Amino acid sequence: MDSRETGRIVVVAEKPSVGRDIARILGCRDRGEGCLIGERYTVTWAVGHLVTLKEPDEMDPAYKKWSFDTLPMLPEDIPLKVIASSRDQYKVVKALINAPETEKVICATDAGREGELIFRYIYTMAGCKKPVDRLWINSMTDEAIREGFRTIQPGEKYDGLYRSARCRSEADWLVGMNASRAFTLRYGVLLSVGRVQTPTLALLVKRRKEIEAFKPEPFAVLTANFGDYEGMWFSEQREPDNRLKDRTEAETMAARVQGQAARVVSAKTARKTQQPPQLYDLTSLQRDANSLLGFTADKTLKLAQSLYETHKALTYPRTDSRYLPPDMIAKTAETIRMLPQAYQPYAAGALPDGKLTVTPRTFDASKVTDHHALIPTAHRVDPAKFTPDERALYDLVARRLLAAFHPVHVYDATTVVTTVGEDTFRTRGKTVIDEGWRAVPPTEKPVKTQRKKQADEEDEVTLPVLKEGDSRTVKSTAVREDTTRPPAQMTDASLLAAMENAGRESDDREIVRQMKGSGIGTPATRAAIIERLIKVGYVLRSKKQLLATDKGVQLIGVMPDDLTSAETTGRWELALDKIAHGEQDPERFMEGIRRLSAFLVEYARDKGPKVSFPQEELRGKGRRKTAAHPLLPDCVCPVCGKGKIAENTKGFGCTERNCSFILWKDGLTRGGGPELTAKLIPLILNTRTVRGSTGVIRLSDQQLTFTPNGADAPTISRAIRYEKKG
Repeated sequence: MDSRETGRIVVVAEKPSVGRDIARILGCRDRGEGCLIGERYTVTWAVGHLVTLKEPDEMDPAYKKWSFDTLPMLPEDIPLKVIASSRDQYKVVKALINAPETEKVICATDAGREGELIFRYIYTMAGCKKPVDRLWINSMTDEAIREGFRTIQPGEKYDGLYRSARCRSEADWLVGMNASRAFTLRYGVLLSVGRVQTPTLALLVKRRKEIEAFKPEPFAVLTANFGDYEGMWFSEQREPDNRLKDRTEAETMAARVQGQAARVVSAKTARKTQQPPQLYDLTSLQRDANSLLGFTADKTLKLAQSLYETHKALTYPRTDSRYLPPDMIAKTAETIRMLPQAYQPYAAGALPDGKLTVTPRTFDASKVTDHHALIPTAHRVDPAKFTPDERALYDLVARRLLAAFHPVHVYDATTVVTTVGEDTFRTRGKTVIDEGWRAVPPTEKPVKTQRKKQADEEDEVTLPVLKEGDSRTVKSTAVREDTTRPPAQMTDASLLAAMENAGRESDDREIVRQMKGSGIGTPATRAAIIERLIKVGYVLRSKKQLLATDKGVQLIGVMPDDLTSAETTGRWELALDKIAHGEQDPERFMEGIRRLSAFLVEYARDKGPKVSFPQEELRGKGRRKTAAHPLLPDCVCPVCGKGKIAENTKGFGCTERNCSFILWKDGLTRGGGPELTAKLIPLILNTRTVRGSTGVIRLSDQQLTFTPNGADAPTISRAIRYEKKG
């Protein structure tokens, strides 16, 4: 806001709500069409994207018909177009930035790769030649906006970010358009393939296959009660060291030690510390919000965006950094003091002697990227004005800020080893010395999980004072049976972690080094990727679980490794980051994308495995055509005894018109069971009892139930009954 400027300046925000906040700070009070006008400034806005890349058939009529003859599509330049639904606002923005009286344009879209792309596409499509400045802010408080204008930067400083954004946009177009058309033509069913969504799907498919291949094994654990403490049997020759092969072995051992003399042979205590948690970036916030609050990644992002834009309560949420720059030390201390009253009892622990404890775990300029960690703003807010979900998410972020600046948690860990004849028992205890950051109570009680605690997990308990040589007697014993468990089904939290760390398990150390901090997608896009996979039918969300569908498994089965590999997409994200920082040539990256696109077309046409995808509803202009649903082999309807069993996108039903039999694919997932598949249905109908890695499925009396391993009764008391179709 330089007083020497004399011409009119047009500010382009990303959303109307942001535009109104900026306009208020700049004194733009007069309403115009799609804008707010002040003495020197005019503030206008996009409504998200106003301009995008053209569809293939908009570039060349020959692309209207899907055919291998027109593939691969590899234009050197993909033209832009105005999005039809946003045409009116685009005309407003175009007229304002090109007006003769406009001296300069300020880009005030979201401070990130996608925000930069939104503005540059508008600027390019409008043919604007006016000089550009860039407003780059981390929060929407009045002070932050004013500071942003005081430190405004020339637009060319962000040219690298735009080149990266454009490369990302065009790479997604080239890979997505070519691969989706090629594999759809190859298999005769609409298949959506993407540069980022396909390797993400591969992670879920891999987990499903691990679970299906898992063979449960029974085991038992033995606990002895010594009067004032208990111990769990263990042997260093076993792996894991506290598991017995079955109940018989455990009961034999229990009878052997019952009532026998016991002796403490070791009682060792070690002083241990636990560092405070780090501040949040978007991905770690999404993971905790999913685990603790049950929020999907997409819901968390929308709530955080609302707290940032509407309530001015959080800093910019789409960040990939968990650190703050050193120049924010004073501001962060002020932020803690400005937290709502409910958090003030814990503020003193975060501000000993009124000052922050500065460590490299919180303040590190070298690890701050385009944005710093996600924290509350130094802005007085009233959580009572938030929605319940906004309040819960704000609570997570506020408590994390407080905990991050508390001292370390200090405790003494004690391990006691007690022998009873030839048998050895272990007891673990914990004595807290200094609560440290754990003095900040956790957020709301975590949502319940279907995955129960393993019987052989050892708790850290409060122990009496014990020393070597102490004697006891075995008062009683307890035997617990359990079975080994397969990997847990993925949730938003675990999938986000897998996306963030994709490629780290590679045997190639150089790849692991290169991909550190890369992974699949970015914090700003991962939620949308998950929702896209669900929308196209490759993934099913069941409560908190994310399950790869049969269609998703089949798709990954026909894809080449080049498109399913986490290493491949991680390298792309790494390259895009280097382009943003001027460390890699954009054209070199795009040449690699064009080669990949051509390869995918060739692979689909000539090398794709022979697989028959179930035919689904195919969309046509103005009509729908439904192909016949595939029949399951060797399956007769258990209700009418006449019809065959056919599969559709939602379930399995009888082919007889008047028969009421149908089983929904997600019917058992509501109680923690597996998704019903074309492989499971014949087993269920023909054997009536199917034992799997997670439990037992039973079909009886026109009911389908699921009982988890180790449970006495089905988790689904409301049976899945045969339902009338239609």
